[in-house]
Amino acid sequence: MNLSQGHTLKYPRIRVGITMGDPSGIGPQIIAKALNKLNMAVRFVIIGDKWVFDNLKRYGVSLSKGTSFGSKDVKFIDLNNVCRRGFSFGRIKPEYGRASIEYLDEALNLIKQKEIDCLVTAPISKEAINLAGFTWMGHTEYLIEKTMVKDIEMMLLNKNIKTVLLTRHIPLKRVSAELRKDRIIRAIMLTYKSLRELFLLPKPRIVVCGLNPHASDNGVIGDEENKIIKPALMALKDKIKYLDGPLPADIAMLKIKNREYDCAISMYHDQALIPLKLSGGYTGVNMTLGLSFIRTSPLHGTAFDIAKENKADPASLIAAIKLAVKCTLNLKKV
Repeated sequence: MNLSQGHTLKYPRIRVGITMGDPSGIGPQIIAKALNKLNMAVRFVIIGDKWVFDNLKRYGVSLSKGTSFGSKDVKFIDLNNVCRRGFSFGRIKPEYGRASIEYLDEALNLIKQKEIDCLVTAPISKEAINLAGFTWMGHTEYLIEKTMVKDIEMMLLNKNIKTVLLTRHIPLKRVSAELRKDRIIRAIMLTYKSLRELFLLPKPRIVVCGLNPHASDNGVIGDEENKIIKPALMALKDKIKYLDGPLPADIAMLKIKNREYDCAISMYHDQALIPLKLSGGYTGVNMTLGLSFIRTSPLHGTAFDIAKENKADPASLIAAIKLAVKCTLNLKKV
């Protein structure tokens, strides 16, 4: 989407909130690099620990002269919640997990107070937040609990593929038990609504992946397709014109890449992630559907192994920021 001057004249300047993520990961680094590269008519509000950002200079990372905190375009909300003593990038500690959750809490307060319009979240560490006593498996689960919105879905996308995950961070052996007709129907309907409102697609084309190899070959390799997935699709045949499946996942993803469909419904985590990363993982984005605001994040983790080095690529975060702005503007058109 071209964020031209026309948009800034028609709409107020979008205020993009960005949480720092785990302070010991690459979140601070990719935020600094993204701000240096982006040239957008938006206002950025960074939520984190300013002292940690200042420590990036030790590793050759800093904001460019044209980008500074406190300017009219970039504001830093400093929670000052990271202990200076013994701090180092690349470490997993419960206090760092706790700090990352505090950034999210502050961001939700800013959303509630209408001080930011959308939210982009840098990576948190599941291990660190669990060490801190939290039980969430990630941002999506955190947002479900904190916003009390029941129908939330995770969409993963890049320039080639859009896909929504029916199940997320659970062991593979539990996936089949999690598949229910009503669950599939809700996920498809929210995907359909989101494609219309966030991406301005008037007639979204959705394809549903099968769970088993070859989508079970009509019950030869498993029965989830015939017993659960097909009945869910039949229930929606009069509501969504372009809805196909269940197709073998490899075929469905190929058709998505070839633009025959707009979005795929994936049955489990790696069914979505593998084709997504193979087709453009460095610019992949995680997007939460169903919230009252737009939330996106980069499609990678904290990368503790390179957090002390000037190696982190901000491309995925940049894509997440651009998508958040695009979809926020689209919502204003609906």
